[in-house]
Amino acid sequence: MSRWFMLLALIVALVVSIPSRCPAPLVYRPGEGWSYEPVGGNKWERTRAADQMEVAETAFAQKDFFVAQKAAKRVVRHWPLSDYAPRAQYLLARCLEERRMDERAFKQYQLLLEKYPKYEGYNEVVERQLMIANRFLAGQWFKLWGYIPIGPSMERTSKLYEKIVQKAPYHDTIGPEAQMSIGKAREKQKSYLKASEAYVKAADRYSDRPRIAAEALWQAGEVNRMQSAEAEYDQGATVRAIETYNDFISLFPEDSRIPQARENIIEMRTEQARGSFIVAKFYEKYHRYQSAVIYYNEVLIKDPDSPYAPKARERLEVLKKRIAGREAAKEKAEAAKARKALEK
Repeated sequence: MSRWFMLLALIVALVVSIPSRCPAPLVYRPGEGWSYEPVGGNKWERTRAADQMEVAETAFAQKDFFVAQKAAKRVVRHWPLSDYAPRAQYLLARCLEERRMDERAFKQYQLLLEKYPKYEGYNEVVERQLMIANRFLAGQWFKLWGYIPIGPSMERTSKLYEKIVQKAPYHDTIGPEAQMSIGKAREKQKSYLKASEAYVKAADRYSDRPRIAAEALWQAGEVNRMQSAEAEYDQGATVRAIETYNDFISLFPEDSRIPQARENIIEMRTEQARGSFIVAKFYEKYHRYQSAVIYYNEVLIKDPDSPYAPKARERLEVLKKRIAGREAAKEKAEAAKARKALEK
C-alpha cells in the first residue's frame, strides 16, 4: 500500500513541477489527425502541391522520415488528384517501412495500387509488399496500432500474401512466390488442409510453368502426408496425399522425386490400413462385429502386405465364427418362440 502511495505522490510532484504554460507539441488538424510540431511552429507545410512534394522528397533524401511522412501525407490529403499524389502515396508508405511500421506500410502500398493502378512503379510496389510479407513469414512480430508488438501471426501473414496475389497473379516471379508462400504460412500454422489448397491452386494456376507446378504439387502431397500422420480416424488426408502423389507421378514423370513419391504412396497405403485396423478394433471392442468385419476387410484391400494384414485375417476368422454363433442362437430363439406360439 505504501509503495502505491509513494508512486502516486511522485506522479503528483512531477505534474506540479511542469510549468502552467508551455508550448504543446501535439497539434490536431481536421482530415490529418494528430501530429508533433516543433516549438515555434512547423516549417514543413506549403501551400502548393509542388512545393509540399519538394519538402517530402528532400526530407526523405536526408533520411528525416518523420517529416517526409507528414509532408507526403499532406500532399495525398490536400491534392489527391494532382500529378504528385501517386509519388506522395509511395513516399508515405516508404517512410512507414523505414520506420519499421511494416503492416501500416503494406496497407499504404495497397492503397497506392488501388487508387493509382497506372502508377509507373507498380511492380516495385508489389515487390516491396512481398518483402514485407516475407519478413512476417520469417517470424517478425505484428504490432498493435503500429507500435505495440503482439507476436507473429501466420493467419495475418497469409492474408498479406493473398492481397499480393490479387494484384499480381501472373507476374513472372511475384505471383507464384506469393501463392506458394500462402501455403508455407498455412503450413507453419499447421493448417494443413488450407496449405494443401494453396499449393494445389499454385499448381493449377501456373501449370504452364513446370518447375513451379511440380514444386507446388509435391508440397501439396507433403502437407497432406503430415496431416495424415496426425489423424487417427480421419483418413481423408491420407487419401488426398495418395491422389496428389499419383498426380505428381503422372504429370512430371521425369522429376527426380518420383521414387520418393512411390515410397510415400506405399507408406500412405500402410497408413490407410492402420487407420482401418484401429476403427475395426473399436467396433470389435463394443461387439459391433459386422462393422468390425467391414474394416478388417478394408485393411486387406488397402494394403494386403502391411504388418496389419495378418492380424486382420486372424480377427476375421474369429469374428466370422462369433457372427455365425450369433446367427445360430438367433435362429434357435426364433424357432423356440414359434413353437410356443403354436402350442397356445
